[in-house]
Amino acid sequence: MKIAPSYASSLDLERGSVDMTHGAGGLATEQLIREVFAKHFRNDWLEQGHDGALLPPLKGNPVFSSDGHVVKPLFFPGGDIGRLAVAGTVNDVAVCGAKPLYLSASFILEEGLPLAELDRIVASMADTAREAGVAIVTGDTKVVEKGHGDGLYVATSGIGEKLVDYVIDGRSARPGDAVIVTGTIGDHGTAILSERESLGFETEVVSDAAPLNRMIEALLAAVPVVHVLRDPTRGGVAATLNEIAHQSGVGVELDESSLPVRPAVAAACEFLGLDPLYVANEGKLLVILPEEYADMALKALRSDPHGTDAAVIGRITEEHAGVVEMTTLPGGKRLVDWLHGEQLPRIC
Repeated sequence: MKIAPSYASSLDLERGSVDMTHGAGGLATEQLIREVFAKHFRNDWLEQGHDGALLPPLKGNPVFSSDGHVVKPLFFPGGDIGRLAVAGTVNDVAVCGAKPLYLSASFILEEGLPLAELDRIVASMADTAREAGVAIVTGDTKVVEKGHGDGLYVATSGIGEKLVDYVIDGRSARPGDAVIVTGTIGDHGTAILSERESLGFETEVVSDAAPLNRMIEALLAAVPVVHVLRDPTRGGVAATLNEIAHQSGVGVELDESSLPVRPAVAAACEFLGLDPLYVANEGKLLVILPEEYADMALKALRSDPHGTDAAVIGRITEEHAGVVEMTTLPGGKRLVDWLHGEQLPRIC
């Protein structure tokens, strides 16, 4: 006869905190997994109880991505590290032209982290996974001593299946392509900094952290071809376009008057001495495709709640290969170079 384990009393999710026994592999670890992670992430694959997940065959070519998340603070206007972790990996798979399906999630917990905060973060991850239509099917938990973890780190990996039979990557931009951004830029990084530094602005700046896979699927169904899809996270639009220009051996010309920036973000960046082009985004895409398909793409993007402010912000050129430049509001030109140094640490 199999004897059921005799669990201790339930975790005190209101007043309890993570301690070293939660990472020791014994009863406390099992209790944490059962009463926090399994409660929110419940699905058939996770309930197999293996060290990994046995998944069904994919229909398209497999796409895989992995990411780490170390944001500080853990909670910020518009999201938290849990939403950021799921959305970030979902988007990394989706910009490869794939449908995200399954995620893994590994947690590095700091001793003393309130269990109520952990439960809230895990619930947020579960909500974001449902929003994206993906399942969190496996993971791991470790605990480090107090003072060694900033509360919580999350590492996620994602698997999806390719939706199109052509290549979408940073090497595929071509002269004559249009450059589209799917919404206002700089929201996430500005929200993080304003919360971290307790800065009060007249209008609250809210992070844009969101899974964008459904919007990408709509885009790929609406246009014959997309050359590049990227999510401009760390380093913002500027760093991402410089990387694409280098990979594809092309130039990028931006139009400052076309850049969508919320007034509150513009004001905050001016006050802080930041350029929105270099500030991180977690719910925006850069789309590069033949100019003749730009209107079709904008219609598809704007039909999604995350793409209502989509705009053409520039074009790809043969001149100045590997360089990004911008026509400024007064009509001059300025170089949009790589980010040098670090504007905002621990933002994603």
